[in-house]
Amino acid sequence: MTQIASLEQRICSGNRRALAKGITLVESTRSDHRECAVALLEALMPATGKAIRVGISGAPGVGKSTFIEALGNQLVDAGQRVAVLAVDPTSAVTGGSILGDKTRMQTLAFREQAFVRPSPAGSILGGVTRRTRESMLLCEAAGFDVIIVETVGVGQSETAVADMTDAFLLLLLPAGGDELQGIKRGIMELADIILVNKADGEQRNSAARTMADYRAALHFIKPRYRAWKPTVSTCSAVDRQGIDSVWQQVLEMRRSLLESGEFTTHRAEQARAWMWAETSALLVAELNAHSGVQALVPELEHSVWTGKLPATVGAQRLVEAFKLAAKTT
Repeated sequence: MTQIASLEQRICSGNRRALAKGITLVESTRSDHRECAVALLEALMPATGKAIRVGISGAPGVGKSTFIEALGNQLVDAGQRVAVLAVDPTSAVTGGSILGDKTRMQTLAFREQAFVRPSPAGSILGGVTRRTRESMLLCEAAGFDVIIVETVGVGQSETAVADMTDAFLLLLLPAGGDELQGIKRGIMELADIILVNKADGEQRNSAARTMADYRAALHFIKPRYRAWKPTVSTCSAVDRQGIDSVWQQVLEMRRSLLESGEFTTHRAEQARAWMWAETSALLVAELNAHSGVQALVPELEHSVWTGKLPATVGAQRLVEAFKLAAKTT
């Protein structure tokens, strides 16, 4: 554990190489690495919780990386330290990820007061990785003032990032949908700030119409908070137009939630939800690794595959075998 104590000290001192090493450690699936990661997180907890956490989502091609670079550079220019946790999609065929966000944020990635870390989504749904929350804690312990989580960007189901950030920004394209499109549930219900990006050149008028459509649509969606109603505005990440206004909205939202007490409650609920999500994942891993359960898997899988047994019954028998084994040990 001496190495963990040394890594903890270097992370708290703001060493970016140590931070990268720490994130690699918490992302590892090796059992010995997980033990070290748990010890590291426990040691760093007192130094966490002070950063502003911002989640950013949107369909592929909406300009998330360009927007984040523009926002990040502006925050660094203002004296803030910015960490970006970018999640790249993982191929369902090869299992690989490009992890090219650093190449799309060339100026921000090489600034001393910024840290850009791409990670593969793996098999986790919701647009983030299983260890994104832990990576956020490490970035906070390293002294970063703002943590931006860029999701995969796959569509309406990408909502997990809203459960781990203070403000959830949704980027849209000009002419990205009429008022009825805006009423769609799912990701729209969780967006705190909606931005119509690429509002420049010939798309300026189209962006204005899209903004008006979504503002009208929000009247039919119940806000997540009492103290904050979602906003809709336009911006241009390329021209850096409206970027400062976006950050002022984030700060105003944070101030409103702090005054109402919802900020503290929201973070506490996120921590509790994280605990139960991790509990579920650990139980599934334990079940899959149990020798008694493993012995039943081939027969049950064959019965389900051939249509002789409903999948729900097969799952129930696996759980019952696991529970029985737990009682006898």
